[in-house]
Amino acid sequence: MKTINKIINEIKKQPPGRLITSGFAIVILLGALLLLLPVSVKDGAVVKPIDALFTSTSAVCVTGLIAIDTADHFTPFGQGVVAALIQIGGLGVTSVGVGFMLAIRKRVSLKTRMMVSEALNINSYRGMVRLVKAVLLTTLCFEGAGAVLSFFVFVQDYSPLHAAGISIFHSIAAFNNSGFDVLGGLRNLIPYRDNVLLNMITCVLIIFGGLGFLVIRDIISHRSFKKLMLHSKIVITTTIVLLIAGTLLLKATEDISWMGAFFHSVSARTAGFSTYPIGEFTNAGLFVLCVLMFVGASPGSTGGGIKTTTFFVLIQEARAMFNKKQVGAFHRGIARSTVASASIITLISMAVVCVGTFLLCVLDPQFTFIQVLFEVVSAFGTVGLSTGITPTLSVASKLVIILIMFIGRLGAVTLLSMWIDHPEPRAHYTEETVSIG
Repeated sequence: MKTINKIINEIKKQPPGRLITSGFAIVILLGALLLLLPVSVKDGAVVKPIDALFTSTSAVCVTGLIAIDTADHFTPFGQGVVAALIQIGGLGVTSVGVGFMLAIRKRVSLKTRMMVSEALNINSYRGMVRLVKAVLLTTLCFEGAGAVLSFFVFVQDYSPLHAAGISIFHSIAAFNNSGFDVLGGLRNLIPYRDNVLLNMITCVLIIFGGLGFLVIRDIISHRSFKKLMLHSKIVITTTIVLLIAGTLLLKATEDISWMGAFFHSVSARTAGFSTYPIGEFTNAGLFVLCVLMFVGASPGSTGGGIKTTTFFVLIQEARAMFNKKQVGAFHRGIARSTVASASIITLISMAVVCVGTFLLCVLDPQFTFIQVLFEVVSAFGTVGLSTGITPTLSVASKLVIILIMFIGRLGAVTLLSMWIDHPEPRAHYTEETVSIG
């Protein structure tokens, strides 16, 4: 008993970042084990341990990259496990844990509030319980509405019970910005490229899931752009600009409809659904998607990438350098520490993508550079779009992609904070200028 109490006390002493990372890793391993159970695998289908681990990681990291088709290899139980993993990954392990504690009416400790704050990128610990309740309620409303509306589309091609299952799975995957589907045959949403209703439902779920729960809460509370906090204004503005720019560039580079261009501009922002074969896109179109995937969604959302706010801050920093003005927007200044954080996040993210691309080029040299780069950026941005090479990757390459998906979901800075815990030094060296550029 003393040993157990000692272990519990030792766990409580760990920093939030380390606990969150461990929580995600445990859920991924449990998910992989569940997907290997006979009850999860269809008769005649073969699910290797590496593919179960890959699927579980992709689901928990709300990515959508698949080594094996979800519908063709997993039973309804297995598909339910994947949906549950997507939900846990999208909400976050800590938010789900707090929700469970609230359900059994257990007190939420300060340590738990700190973990939720870390997971949702919030600087304050106040109102964490109310925020988690709002997150859970918001998720339920969006996914419920998405499932009901999607049902009217899928019921035209499937039995009511099967259509209901597909609708629920699709709504969960779309709102959590995960490109999984249960239509089979590695088709994704290609059969529904001309279905306006399903395209719009999916886009709305992806966009709101990628805005972040704080922004959604802010919009509901104020209902006026002028009254929104600076964070919300930056997120909304950057999202609109990226969606428009992505749509125009994809339409200019690919032979697809306007709806298809808009859908992929939305989906590339960490969702991973596709209505056209990505493998048939030109190099220019793939590069546009890479940029959108690298930027990703917004802080506190279900998506990945360096985040829209990071991208916006870097742009404003560049403008400020040329204009010799303070870094800011919407008549508000942006702290230098925020600018520094944006630079560090982008630098580390680029390093992860570069190293991952190099490793895959060495491990699987049969693929072109753009195919490998696209796969790595998709994994890092937790997107799920692929040119079609994922199932044929070597075991070593799959392990690399698994690690990149894990880093992309948690954030490179969060992972580094697991090992770096130095106090702020009291003494500082004398500053001196260095020529740059």
